Amino acid sequence: MLYRLFHVWLGDAHYAHENPLFRGGCAALFCFVLVLAIGPTIIRQLVRFKVGDRPEFDHAQLNKLNIAKADVPTMGGSLIMLVVFIGTLLLADPYNFYVQMSLVCLVWLTGVGAVDDWMKLSAGKRSGTRDGLRFWEKLIFQLGLGVLLGYFIFNHGQHNHAIVGSPADPRTIESYRVLMVPFYKEGIFLGIYAFMFITVMVVTFTSNAVNLTDGMDGLASGCVALCSGVFMILAYVSGNTELAGKLLIPFVPNSAELSVLCGAIMGSSLGFLWYNCHPARVFMGDTGSLPLGGLIGYVAIVTRQELMLFIVGGVFVFEAVSVMLQVACFKMTRGRKRLFLVAPVHHHFHLAGWSEPQTVIRFWLLGAVFAVFALATVKLR
Repeated sequence: MLYRLFHVWLGDAHYAHENPLFRGGCAALFCFVLVLAIGPTIIRQLVRFKVGDRPEFDHAQLNKLNIAKADVPTMGGSLIMLVVFIGTLLLADPYNFYVQMSLVCLVWLTGVGAVDDWMKLSAGKRSGTRDGLRFWEKLIFQLGLGVLLGYFIFNHGQHNHAIVGSPADPRTIESYRVLMVPFYKEGIFLGIYAFMFITVMVVTFTSNAVNLTDGMDGLASGCVALCSGVFMILAYVSGNTELAGKLLIPFVPNSAELSVLCGAIMGSSLGFLWYNCHPARVFMGDTGSLPLGGLIGYVAIVTRQELMLFIVGGVFVFEAVSVMLQVACFKMTRGRKRLFLVAPVHHHFHLAGWSEPQTVIRFWLLGAVFAVFALATVKLR
């Protein structure tokens, strides 16, 4: 593993190989190049297995706008997650608890997404439908993962809290229990049940929100890259005693290793964007969107920045809320009115006259604004 080899290559250059932010940057570069290198081979294999997408919406005009996307291979998320897995194993500390749990999260949600994609494709070939896993079936797996992560993260934190102060007057900070609130210094202390409830909600919401955002060429992958870049910095700060103290962020011992995971996600997403930008040669599908959202949510949980996630991932929140509002409006008016032309909201703007590249780039710009604003709120506290 490159993490171990750094100790040999760099010798006494302690700062370089031990600094997770440095290795996170290396992971971003490594994963970007690796996706570019093996991307064409993976895409050819997906074409060979005939896993072409068939965009179908309950809207005739939207189907017409997306007709050119028929038979573009999906399940490209397998490329992203494979490279994230490799990059994390090579450059992160494999014995770090938070890294190990992140790989559990990655494999779990990638499996759920792959099964969903494959069922859609196989059912479509037989019956012309797009039915994959039912929503409640995916929800069971997401909720189950949230319970698992919440339980183990909370219990690990009890044996791993931060010790601050002088040797003569040491103080223990149960940072693993603090829910940080933007613009509020103190945070809110949580019991195990509240902690697990929040973990379940965050994992479920973020994985589904990224899944809903993945509807246009490059939209989800670009926004994920921005979001993971911010959390690469936040994870490093939360695992650094001095920086966490200065910025009033909960110090979570050993959480800085998640900077490497975030760097791997950012590099892989940018590499995938090379092939996913308009006109896309491959789509990520649920195989990529579910685990990407879940992993970002997982990092937010470990670093105690769940509410910050709603600022950093403002685009994902916008997309998910648009669907919830559309469904609520439709049901309340018994199908007579719709709040948007169609949901998720990126399709609304597409139908309203924006071209697909315009919509994607403008949403990227919103994502960048949310990211900068989120980092600014850290100092504003």
